[in-house]
Amino acid sequence: MDTYSVDVVYQAISALFQGNNPKEQEKANKWLQEFQKSIYSWTIADELLHQKRDLHANYFAAQTMRNKIQNSFSELPPHTHESLRDSLITHIGQIDAQTDIVIVTQLSLAVADLALLMATWQEPINDLLTTLAPHPAAIWPLLEVLKVLPEEIDSRYLRLGANRREEVHKQLDASAECVLKFLCMCLQREDLDQQRVWNAALRTYSAWMVIHVFPISHICNNTLTQLAFRLLNQPETAGKLHDNATECVCALLSCMTTRQGSDAANDAPVEAQVFSAVCMLETPYHLSVAHEDTDKTINYCRIFTSLCDAFFYKMLSEQQTPHYSMKGLDLVLLCVGHFDYEVAEITFHLWYKLSEDLFQRYDDKLTAKFRPHIERLISALYRHSQMESDHEGLIEENNNFYDFRRKVSDLIKDVAFIVGSGACFKQMFMILQAPETTWESTEAALFVMLNVAKNILPDENDVIPKVVEAILNMSEQTHIAVRYTAILLIGELCDWIENHPESLEAVLNFLLYALQQKNGLAPAAAIALTSICAACRQKMVCHISGLVEIARSLDSFQINNDVAIGLLKGISLILTRLPREQLQPALREIVGFQLQPLAQLLESSSASVQKGEREDPVYWIDRACAIIRHTNPDVPDNVEHPTVAILNDAWPLISQVMSKFQTDLRIMERTCRLIRYGIRMVRKQAMQLVEPLIKQMVVLYAVQHHSCFLYVGSILVDEFAKSSECIAGLLEMLQAFIEPTFGLLQMENGLRNNPDTVDDFFRLASRYLDCCPLQLIQSSLITPIFQCALIACSLDHREANSSVMKFFINLLVWGRTTHSRHAECRPLVIELASQHGGALVMNLIQASVFQLHSYMLADVAEVLNELKQVVTNEQMQPFLANALEALPKKNSGGYVTVTQQQLDEFSNTVLRADTTKAISQALKTFTRLFR
Repeated sequence: MDTYSVDVVYQAISALFQGNNPKEQEKANKWLQEFQKSIYSWTIADELLHQKRDLHANYFAAQTMRNKIQNSFSELPPHTHESLRDSLITHIGQIDAQTDIVIVTQLSLAVADLALLMATWQEPINDLLTTLAPHPAAIWPLLEVLKVLPEEIDSRYLRLGANRREEVHKQLDASAECVLKFLCMCLQREDLDQQRVWNAALRTYSAWMVIHVFPISHICNNTLTQLAFRLLNQPETAGKLHDNATECVCALLSCMTTRQGSDAANDAPVEAQVFSAVCMLETPYHLSVAHEDTDKTINYCRIFTSLCDAFFYKMLSEQQTPHYSMKGLDLVLLCVGHFDYEVAEITFHLWYKLSEDLFQRYDDKLTAKFRPHIERLISALYRHSQMESDHEGLIEENNNFYDFRRKVSDLIKDVAFIVGSGACFKQMFMILQAPETTWESTEAALFVMLNVAKNILPDENDVIPKVVEAILNMSEQTHIAVRYTAILLIGELCDWIENHPESLEAVLNFLLYALQQKNGLAPAAAIALTSICAACRQKMVCHISGLVEIARSLDSFQINNDVAIGLLKGISLILTRLPREQLQPALREIVGFQLQPLAQLLESSSASVQKGEREDPVYWIDRACAIIRHTNPDVPDNVEHPTVAILNDAWPLISQVMSKFQTDLRIMERTCRLIRYGIRMVRKQAMQLVEPLIKQMVVLYAVQHHSCFLYVGSILVDEFAKSSECIAGLLEMLQAFIEPTFGLLQMENGLRNNPDTVDDFFRLASRYLDCCPLQLIQSSLITPIFQCALIACSLDHREANSSVMKFFINLLVWGRTTHSRHAECRPLVIELASQHGGALVMNLIQASVFQLHSYMLADVAEVLNELKQVVTNEQMQPFLANALEALPKKNSGGYVTVTQQQLDEFSNTVLRADTTKAISQALKTFTRLFR
């Protein structure tokens, strides 16, 4: 450890930042990372900050100090905390105008994090103000410390806990008046760089407003708020200052959003004053548009949108006369009308919120109040959706405009009910009928119609027939983008077409013609045809021969494989409606179109796989899977399923795929998915496949560890474990899976690196408990599985952890006294719970406090609730007591994490609770004490 010295660290920093040998730089980087983890990095980083040799060393030292405080504060003995604090304040005091902003930020965060973690530092704000405020050079870094302090309170790295956060909030409340005075004083000082101080003061003020320490009346009538509005009203305000003034006003508006009850009533005059001040920004908004200063325009748009957020529920209040805040929507619509669609996009969340609230309230009178605004919104979205008049071809996917139109599509679907889908459709139809309408206007109108078409009543006979007729008669000279959108619109009108069968023949001919084109229209035609197949299933049965021909010719169409799979799905839905004697030959033929090229791939000597191409097995497997998945005829159990023979015949080919491509996880997952849907379709009639499938999966899993084999295993259990003759073989399969699974999970970071295996293994174990609980619980397998689940409790992967908890629940439920089925399970589960219950509660509490996200605690609560049904309260009480005793009562900073009273309250709540919800709420409240 003597290798760690200031000079050696400095050499490594120089090698990393100033060297030109990549290997040496990588070596230096790894060495420095190890150094940062060592306890010596505290003193060496401090020394580097004192020496100030160069920018890189200073930055590295500041970053190290911040990281150590944030992640390794427990390394320091309590008696060193004060000297660390004094040293950091000294470093802050030595910052000057030339110090790099990155270093200032890191040191400020280090001081702020220390103030939050160090319980013995009673008045950090007052101490910092007293020490640093008198020195002009220290004003800037002091403002930075004051800014980050409230922002760090909820840092997930610091894990302050609810008790400490409450203490800190009280400290900040007590210091708020001093801070406000200091910030206002900074604005008056003429011995400082005005721009820098104004920027820093506004940022700090915003950060403190966000944590609600200032009364609304104090916020609105002080020099900082006045400065922010003044800067926003002045066209010459510099960009950075404009941004910070915007943040300040948005923070002020967010304060108003959270105030309720008597406070809100008392603040009504102040709110009106703020509303009026924001409305005054309409003129500078227009100036920013005139000057094409988009950054400032975006700032005003954010303010107007925040204004509507702040007054949202007042706008929705039931009043005879509209609340004055409705004017805010006019300001927002002003921004939506801006020529740059990026400005309009800022407002989208507000419209979503409005539509959701109106939909929930289901009040026609209230909805009508907002109808004019939504009509204006849709008109603006129509204009923004227009392509450039000189644009050739279609919009390329994954560019900004394509993404914007996708968001517009979602928004129109969300808000259309406010104006009525029919009214919106007619509004766009009027645009189509206007004389000399440009192609881009036509396309945009069709685009809006496309997004409301699904909600129009299928018996509409006024507008839709004219639209459909116009589309079917569109000339080939029409711009390709117009034709593309028109074809998609036909697909969205599938319910109307189903209700008007006389139009079906013409529509199908139109789509088939478009499908055969090489100009980019084929994907739209395929998507539209898929929709029509899904909506008009019975009426499409007579066209099955044409659809089979389409399936045969798929690769002659200019469509990607995802669109082709969609089309096969649509065709499969029609197959389902065929009489049984016609279904099997048609299905065999369509599946054969996919399996024959797959067989040729296997015969070829080439082992290389070109992902997404015809030479990729997945290309054909996915197609076959779509057909099997969506062909779901209604077949009685005593009649042979038409798919059984097809699956049995396909098995040798599927087996070959699994053998040849066993190392490729992607191919294995898709093959397993095909098997899954095949078995799900024919259910117990797949018996012939079970034995060879299990044998092959067990062998491959032992070598490759693909968790998809575990998933297929769970499907087999689900379908066949209720047949007593299959249970022994299925338990042997589980036993064969256990050894490689446990071997994988017991490796270093095995759980974290293999969440899919955890998920699929415990899903498999749960299926056994669902289908043949007694046989599993009686077997020698249950104890090692339970012990593995105990370790897996701490895995913070959502699906994997959920499967582990589900396993515990499914096991414990068999120990309930109320369970009449499989009564023999009860004493075995009680014995298991009594023996391992203490370890289970210990691991659940530790995982809940230190590893799991709060949204995962409901599953933990369900396990605890099930355990309570199996063991007595006399047993449960010591389980809980031991688990709670193992938790840290104090943090390394010296403050109390959890009091004995809080421990007792949690324990008593869990013991008394008679619902999972009560335990879940108690867990969420309790874990906040450690986060």
